[in-house]
Amino acid sequence: MWVQILCGLVIYKICKKLFYDDDVLDVETSDSNAIFSVAARLEKLYKGKAYVGLRIPDPDTGSRQNIDIVLITKGEAVVISVKNLSGFVTVNADGSWVCEAVGRHRSAAHPDPVADAKKQASILESYLEQREVALPEGYLSYKVIIPNPKFRVINASYFPPEVISYDQWMLMKSENKSMLSGWIKGAFRGGNKFFTMCRLEVKGNKHVLGEFLEFKGKQEDIQALRYIKRSKVSRLDVQKTSMFGLAPSRLQVLYSSRDYRSEGASSEWNEVTVRSSTEVLFQPVNSTKVRKFKLSSVTSMSLSA
Repeated sequence: MWVQILCGLVIYKICKKLFYDDDVLDVETSDSNAIFSVAARLEKLYKGKAYVGLRIPDPDTGSRQNIDIVLITKGEAVVISVKNLSGFVTVNADGSWVCEAVGRHRSAAHPDPVADAKKQASILESYLEQREVALPEGYLSYKVIIPNPKFRVINASYFPPEVISYDQWMLMKSENKSMLSGWIKGAFRGGNKFFTMCRLEVKGNKHVLGEFLEFKGKQEDIQALRYIKRSKVSRLDVQKTSMFGLAPSRLQVLYSSRDYRSEGASSEWNEVTVRSSTEVLFQPVNSTKVRKFKLSSVTSMSLSA
């Protein structure tokens, strides 16, 4: 009997390895997808520009502060923190939140999201002032948006006005705030290397924000990919070819060199071919764990400088 159980476990692990993608953590992708979804809806509602996944130098700590979204319109700039929480949330006296997952009897503590968003706005304002961009009084604000329909709270009045609950988020209507404020939009140019996180897109239209570290695989493939570094390449796309639905043994990697003159991607694309077993080492934002993604599961990756 034990032999049958062990054999069953071995077969399960083999099948899982062959047919399922273990590389993508649901929490990481769902959080990143929520940020992109919120950004897209904000642009549609306010006719503005939403900058996603920013990293701003913090002079107090010497590190970089992660910001989910900065929305810029003619009338305002808003630092937005997206909390993709699912479950019942209570607010403590110190402003921190406790989220208890439904049916799991497991809770997670979250430092005061409003205080965090306020700090992010302050760091961004200081950074812009260093770049000689003086903001008018009241131009920069901050919000915390909760886009998850499974978010529950006993009394929404416990939240400060900076928090937009799921119900409020669904009721938001379009406002005509067209024409971006060019002088602040320009502040995001010329210094993009300080701002944008790397963005990994994997199959299933899932996204992960964070930092690209390196490739892992056969020495021959690593040598072929040696040019793909954040300082040299702005984007890569992965193309797969297969016959009769079989998994491809090799992948085509197309990459665009970084053009610092236009502060974007070059119009010229280069191509290398590597084994499908090649892996991407990527550290998701707000995670201490480095993740390995099979290159065969990746559709594209945008790299920060």
